[in-house]
Amino acid sequence: MNRTKFRTLMISLALVFMTVVPTFAQDIDAIAKANANKYGIITIIPPLLAIILAFITKNVVVSLFLGVFSGCFILQVGSGNNILLNIVFSFLDFINRALTSLADPWNAGILLQVMCIGGVINLVGKMGGAKAIAEALADKAKTSKSAQLISCLMGLLVFFDDYANSLIVGPIMRPVFDKMNISRQKLAFVIDATAAPVAGLAIISTWIGLEVGLIHDSFKSINVDVDAFGVFLQTIPYRFYNILIILFIVASAILAREFGPMRKAEYISSRKHLISSDYDENLEELDDMAPKEGVVLNVWNAIIPIGVLILSALVAFYYSGYSAIMAGDDKELIRSVNASMFSLISIKDCFSAADASVALFQSALFASIVAMLMAKIKKIYTISESIEVWIDGMKTLMITGVILILAWSLSSVIKEVGTAKYMIHYLSGSLPPFLLPSIIFILGAIISFSTGTAYGTMGILMPLAIPLSHSINPDMAYVIVATSAVLTGAIFGDHCSPISDTTILSSMGAGCNHIEHVNTQMPYSIFTAALTIVFGYIPAGLGVKFYIVLPIAIVALFVGIRLIGKRTDVDDPEFEAKLAKEGITF
Repeated sequence: MNRTKFRTLMISLALVFMTVVPTFAQDIDAIAKANANKYGIITIIPPLLAIILAFITKNVVVSLFLGVFSGCFILQVGSGNNILLNIVFSFLDFINRALTSLADPWNAGILLQVMCIGGVINLVGKMGGAKAIAEALADKAKTSKSAQLISCLMGLLVFFDDYANSLIVGPIMRPVFDKMNISRQKLAFVIDATAAPVAGLAIISTWIGLEVGLIHDSFKSINVDVDAFGVFLQTIPYRFYNILIILFIVASAILAREFGPMRKAEYISSRKHLISSDYDENLEELDDMAPKEGVVLNVWNAIIPIGVLILSALVAFYYSGYSAIMAGDDKELIRSVNASMFSLISIKDCFSAADASVALFQSALFASIVAMLMAKIKKIYTISESIEVWIDGMKTLMITGVILILAWSLSSVIKEVGTAKYMIHYLSGSLPPFLLPSIIFILGAIISFSTGTAYGTMGILMPLAIPLSHSINPDMAYVIVATSAVLTGAIFGDHCSPISDTTILSSMGAGCNHIEHVNTQMPYSIFTAALTIVFGYIPAGLGVKFYIVLPIAIVALFVGIRLIGKRTDVDDPEFEAKLAKEGITF
């Protein structure tokens, strides 16, 4: 490279930071429209590349990065620079987008909240609180039905994190299930079905930061000012898969009916006969959440920190919203709230006006301090040791932070390159509106199944789903259904995927062969997903309200299990004959 070219490159590098930021200060909506017209079908490359690479590499971080980078490169095309300079500028543009996303106070609050909750969870586990609750519930299990229902309840109580569910419920309930002659495959299914599906629904969890953050950013990209946390709450009744898969556990336990490979596993286990190695394989138990050695188990070591987390979050939400309302210009709203500060209407108004990222960070940090003080008072840890445990818990969620930053960056480049504008132009008039939620659900499931992560799938789809659904039908109720389809589709695929971390943790926590867990769980997940589409998203896409759709879907679930499933507590000579051909005799 000669001196002139080198000087040109250096000057360009110095100026790029001055040229990138002002670009975003312009009318981004006008820029997106111009780029959509300029680049045409090329605008779909960033999200499409992220999706395709997710299939191929199984690595969502690499896929998201290259998706963002491709968008940055597209924006450099036509600048008159050579390809080397375009690559350099694209990389610098990516860095700028990542830094800009971190500099946003909302995003920073979300990241801090996620990390703090990870620290609280680790402290609760090491103090023995989580295990104490699990053992107390396990003592109540007297029959096969009660064991399954209590495991389900345990999963609901460990709502704050899907990893914690697998690490706590599995090892505690494993001997109980063995005692009741319930297969470890069924335990793994119960753990898995109450992991991500529950954490994805919870208003206080390690998931909510990601979900609320993506919702906020996607609505912001179309210049629609909404309460992201309020939208999140409104999606809950439309999370059909999450709700139905949890109820599947209840229905199968009550009806004592199974189908597919799970029936075989349950039929064999219930008869106390010698089980093949695949059924009796002892895997190393997970001890990431194991209490500190010598700690006396006490349920209050979990109840107090988690209770403080929830209660302080409610207070923080109210205070944040109240402060925002008082500082606002809506005189009528100020008068209404002051007239009756703690009425349901005032509380709703305050929650809607709250900054969720700040409120959740405040509550998570406060709960962290309470947990540390408890550990000190009870002489479990010193303050310094508690901080180390807290930081270790934060480390487990670093990948969440990385995915969030990449997802925010992808959303930024998709917005500027005009992807949504292009898709809206060509799809809004040709796609039947009622099918969009179902299509989003299926696409999310495919991506999540292939990558093994719900987080990355949400990051890829949310920036497209919200703008597209809003363009097809700007009614907020319709957009909320489409938003819920992103969240549930990602969880369905993650739930089924053999490479999903929660699937792997569930099989390990239950002491179950991993492939056996995948094979026995898959038919249950697909059955529930089919009900989700037919009885959930199709009628919801037609405008039917959740209070009509959800009860019908629940009835269909129970009826389906009753018709398809067969009892495992009743002898079936024909089925035993089939098992005999496999060398399993009774």
